[in-house]
Amino acid sequence: MEDMGLTDFWNGRRVFLTGHTGFKGSWLSLWLEKLGAEVTAVSLEPETNPSLYARLAPWNRQGHHIADIRDAVAFRQHFIDFKPEIVIHMAAQALVRRSYENPTETFATNVMGTANVLDAVRETSSVKTVLVVTSDKVYANNGSGVPFVETDTLGGKDPYSNSKACTELVVQSYRDSFFKARAIRLATVRAGNVIGGGDWSKDRLIPDFIRAFESGQPILLRYPEAIRPWQHVLEPLGGYLAFAEALTLPGDEDLPEALNFGPDPQSFATVSELAEALGLAHGVNNVWKRAPGEHLPEAPALTLSSALALSAIGWRPRLSLQQTIDWTAAWYKANREGADMRAFSLGQIAAYEETVS
Repeated sequence: MEDMGLTDFWNGRRVFLTGHTGFKGSWLSLWLEKLGAEVTAVSLEPETNPSLYARLAPWNRQGHHIADIRDAVAFRQHFIDFKPEIVIHMAAQALVRRSYENPTETFATNVMGTANVLDAVRETSSVKTVLVVTSDKVYANNGSGVPFVETDTLGGKDPYSNSKACTELVVQSYRDSFFKARAIRLATVRAGNVIGGGDWSKDRLIPDFIRAFESGQPILLRYPEAIRPWQHVLEPLGGYLAFAEALTLPGDEDLPEALNFGPDPQSFATVSELAEALGLAHGVNNVWKRAPGEHLPEAPALTLSSALALSAIGWRPRLSLQQTIDWTAAWYKANREGADMRAFSLGQIAAYEETVS
């Protein structure tokens, strides 16, 4: 397929977005607004203070609603009233360690919340395309480090990973049971470890590093040798937009039902390597220490193959690991200096668009 590029497809499109107050959701909200989409969004209140969603305000083209996708009645009314054409479902309990602390919340949000979204689609004749965001952690991981492909076995030992694998099965059931007969395109997307400006979540490397850096302390790493597919947040979001566009436009009935969006293999790095590179970008050394004690288990290696995304929709990663680190460090630096972060973030989106035009 020809190289993915951005078009005017999204201008005026009616898009229903869940999870818009989260890290990835805030970036996608801003990008959709820049592209001219008409967006109605449902999410919980931002869980962090500061929050990226607040930093990117004002939201002039977005219908913003606070609702819990676990509450089918409250959620469904917003959906039915809007009559969307495209649905991008991102709302999730997305933290591995939190899933150990509260597994029932994780399964309720990620599995039943997704079922509630898809049930709302069943009741709305306007929907053409549904994209459900899961995770690179949906695969049964034996720790070999071999990049996962979309046909690999689903699994997941921790509650978060397992809940996302269950989400994939829910999507498959709704597709086969309800949506194929109505010609609604339903697919899942699986991204690597996304980083970028504006993440203040607990127990994630970048926000933990920023908090440690600003306090003058080294970051404590639980598994410094763990290998992850690091990528800038705009990389998979660009893939989601391209995939949703391809699914919505007529003419290609053979698109995959799931796609990986991961970084170039040269961006695979250990947790400690990324921490050290972040330290260099911030002008500091000796930035990490091994966290003492025993820790909840996490996969020692996790990598993705994005070959199918390239062949199916022309998507490929654009930013090197160093560019990803530089863009991330620049965002937090601008934020510390009191910059207009909406304008700054729009500038990063524009710069990324230039790499795919």
